[in-house]
Amino acid sequence: MSPSPIDVARARALTPGCERVLHFNNAGCGLMSQPVLETVLSHTQREALMGSYEAAAQQADALNAVYTSFGTLLNCKATELAFSDGATQAWHRAFHAVPLAKGDRVLTANNEYNSNWLSLRRRCDQVGASLEVVPSDADGLLDVKALTEMLDDRVKLVAITQIANSNGMVNPVEEVGDAVRGSKAIYLLDACQAVGQMPVDVERIDCDLLSGAGRKFLRGPRGTGFLYVRSSALERLEPAFIDIHAAQWTGRDTFTWRPDARRFEQSEFNVADRLGMGAAVDHALSWGLDAIETRILGLSTLLRQQLSELPGVEVRDQGTRPSGINTFTIDGQDLNALLLKLRAQGINTSVTNFDWAWLDLGGRGIDSIMRASLNYYNTEEEVERFVHAIANA
Repeated sequence: MSPSPIDVARARALTPGCERVLHFNNAGCGLMSQPVLETVLSHTQREALMGSYEAAAQQADALNAVYTSFGTLLNCKATELAFSDGATQAWHRAFHAVPLAKGDRVLTANNEYNSNWLSLRRRCDQVGASLEVVPSDADGLLDVKALTEMLDDRVKLVAITQIANSNGMVNPVEEVGDAVRGSKAIYLLDACQAVGQMPVDVERIDCDLLSGAGRKFLRGPRGTGFLYVRSSALERLEPAFIDIHAAQWTGRDTFTWRPDARRFEQSEFNVADRLGMGAAVDHALSWGLDAIETRILGLSTLLRQQLSELPGVEVRDQGTRPSGINTFTIDGQDLNALLLKLRAQGINTSVTNFDWAWLDLGGRGIDSIMRASLNYYNTEEEVERFVHAIANA
């Protein structure tokens, strides 16, 4: 059954920012919807009027409902979810819980997110593990055949990103899950750019760990993140951080971990933002992720077509499955200066520089790349306005 079309007028009416800016920076941070904004503001006011702990206690059921909403979004159990103060924190809590020792091997992809790569590199150096990059295929995707040939009993972790932030390509994450399953490796997936713009089903992907952000295509508050931990993988992991929320003090010198994924959380967090992240998930579910993806891909196809017709503009996307992240370069243009020029016109986009994607951009000889990332509340008219601005830059 095909997804119901998005009511774009209603989506924009529920997005106050649409009246002020042309927002093509959803891979950085999506515009919050009115329900999310109201949720955050109302709880912040509640804290001011009655006290933060008391306000949180009053919203206990609503906070628990956030886990249920995410369970629906990702097709997992609420007990397999933990929340954090951002996607990077969620990923790091997962990564540093994976046991690594001298002689172990860690596999990643050519388009891994820069913060992830730095942590992978540093920890492998610290423990004496080997960090290896799985080759890409002719389309720039992780080569699953090469991955399969690299897997052995020494591989303890396969860590990849679902959608590359520097080229918009969608890695074959389900095929990776098929390859890793049955090995001794933990499969950690960074789904930061995927969740919110397309269906993400952890059962189909068959990953052990999945991290993501509330602020991007989900359109939640900044400073929110989430982590999925497969129940069967829980006892293979050792969280690097612990507090009274994550574990119970059972004796003077003993403790026991929580029996669920919340052992990866901490007791202190921004309650208003977490409730806002839950409201963002509920808002996305109300539209339907299939419908959201269809809308985004339609707009992205139009944008790529129009950009490719401009002299001096080269679309730089890779892969065989498109996404809402569209990347391009312009001959003779300083893209960082152009970013500021567009912003002065009320047009938001972003630039990824070489040092943010060393393996990907360096391998393609690109110094910087402009990234226009669309969401379902964007319009065809905005695409035309954006392309006109690029043509006249």
